[in-house]
Amino acid sequence: MLNILELHRQLLEAALPSGFERPQGELLARLARPFVDEIRTDALGNVICRKKGPGKKILFPAHMDVIGLMVTFVDDKGFLRFEPIGGHSPAGLIGATVRLESGVRGSIWPDATADVYKHGWQAVDIHDLFIDIGAESREEAEQLAPIGSVCVFDAPHGETAGGTLMTPYADDLCGCIALLIAIEELKDQQVENDLYFAFTVQEEVGCRGAEPAAWDVEPDMGIAVDVTATGDTPGEIDGQRMQVALGKGPAIKHKDSSVECNPQVIEHLRKAAKAAGIACQDEILLAGGTDTRSVQTSRDGVLSGCVSIPCRNIHTPGEIVSLKDVEQTGKLLAAAARLAL
Repeated sequence: MLNILELHRQLLEAALPSGFERPQGELLARLARPFVDEIRTDALGNVICRKKGPGKKILFPAHMDVIGLMVTFVDDKGFLRFEPIGGHSPAGLIGATVRLESGVRGSIWPDATADVYKHGWQAVDIHDLFIDIGAESREEAEQLAPIGSVCVFDAPHGETAGGTLMTPYADDLCGCIALLIAIEELKDQQVENDLYFAFTVQEEVGCRGAEPAAWDVEPDMGIAVDVTATGDTPGEIDGQRMQVALGKGPAIKHKDSSVECNPQVIEHLRKAAKAAGIACQDEILLAGGTDTRSVQTSRDGVLSGCVSIPCRNIHTPGEIVSLKDVEQTGKLLAAAARLAL
């Protein structure tokens, strides 16, 4: 059986932001190869794995890109300015540590003109921030972090209390791990459906990778896997609290800001969960979107839905998921793959 913590460690070490996914794509292809019949990588970088079956096609996308930053300017003292890749809270970046492509590490701080003590951290604009890599000159910094280079969070990761995983990138490396769990479970099984498992690119910058993958595969159904926010932490807004909680199983998406899932797919997932004895939650995500929409609106439309892994602190260096939820998500995907359309 695949080890979730070890898989996550390998993926985290390889991970780069949207548009730079080649390292994690090559790793995922190697990890999936023993369990599938075919693997191909398209022009954009999507890694599409097929387990052949005689029936209708189901596409399971999970995005392998992560949020990050791109260097845009290096000043005379060697400090780096940057633009975001994916969604970031500027205040949440203050004090964060990052790893650049070169391997050099740095930390993020506001410049003096931001005057955070007067205006507050929430008033900070992302352009008030810089990365300090310890360089003493522009020339030294440009050798380590040339303009156009990218970086990712460099934060502690590993198992924490209650059987949880804390990491900067549960989103969506844990979705990729769930796909691998499903693929492994199905390895020696004869399945009627024709199955495609896609590790997609550029989800964090507009769900760009899943659409060409769906056009390529032409599925009869799409079931994405991603993380979702929870309603089990202090300070939730009265009347708007989500029902999703850590440790209570994968969540079957009904709606988010970008999509309303097709009832046929929701029912397919519920039947699969019941057949496999998997406890599930219902998800209505208050803000955000996933690859589900890109699959649903491809071609002349595809019946689409999503299985979500509950995750606290999304898009921060300290995302937290339940290891059991990740495992159960993989098992639900396998059950959905076995259930004939």
